[in-house]
Amino acid sequence: MARRKLIAGNWKMNGLFGEGTTLAKTLADRLASAGPVGFDMLICPPATLVRTVAGLAAGSPLLVGGQDCHAKEKGAHTGDVSAEMLADAGAGHVIVGHSERRQDHRESDAVVRAKAEAAHRAGLVAIVCVGETREERDAGRAEEIVARQVGGSLPEGADGANTVIAYEPVWAIGTGLTATAADVAGMHAHIRRELEGKVASPGEMRILYGGSVKPSNAGELMAIGDVDGALVGGASLVADDFWAIAETCR
Repeated sequence: MARRKLIAGNWKMNGLFGEGTTLAKTLADRLASAGPVGFDMLICPPATLVRTVAGLAAGSPLLVGGQDCHAKEKGAHTGDVSAEMLADAGAGHVIVGHSERRQDHRESDAVVRAKAEAAHRAGLVAIVCVGETREERDAGRAEEIVARQVGGSLPEGADGANTVIAYEPVWAIGTGLTATAADVAGMHAHIRRELEGKVASPGEMRILYGGSVKPSNAGELMAIGDVDGALVGGASLVADDFWAIAETCR
C-alpha cells in the first residue's frame, strides 16, 4: 500500500493571534480550493492557538496538532498540557520527542515513549522524533543512536494509523545544513528495518524527514523512497514556502 505523504509544520514558539490565524486561514483556504492534492498537510501551532486554528481549519483538509504533551491526563503539573487537553481543543496529532525537547528538557526515550502512549490514550496521532547530533554522526554512531531511540520511544501498539516517525538530524535543524540525499535515504531505510518486529505492518508507518527543509531542496528530499513527507520548521511560518514544499509531493 502506498504511503500518503504528510507535510507537517512545527511553528515552535512562534505565532501570536493575528499572524497565526492569518497563516492558518491562508493554508486552510488553499487546501479547500485545491481539490485532491495527494498529500496531507498538518500545522502544529503553539498551545495558545490550537483551539483557534482548529476552528479555522474545520471544514477543510488542514490538520492541526500540538507540539508536545505531558504523559499524565491531568494533575499538579503547572504549565504542562495533556494530550486530552489538546484533543479537547481540536488537535488530531502531537509531536513528541523533538530534538529541542530532548536537549533543552533532557527528555529520555522513556519520557518520549510515555508521551506517545498519552497521545494514543487521547486518540491523537503521535509524531515521534528521532535523530543524532553532529558529534554522534562524526563518531560513526548515527545508526546506533537512532535505532536506540526508535526502540525506546515507540510504545506498544504503535502502528501506521496512530504513529508517525520524524527523522531529524539534530545538526541540520535551524543551521541551514541539510543531510545529503544519500544520508537521508540511508537513515530512512535503516529506520524502516528497525521497525521490523517492533510494530505491526512496518511498511505502513510514515517516516518524515526534518532538517532545514525548504522549497529549494524539498523536491529532491521528497523523491527519496522511504521519505514519506517532511517535518518543517522555519519554512512552515511562510505560507508560500510551506505550500511550495507540499506541492513537491503532488
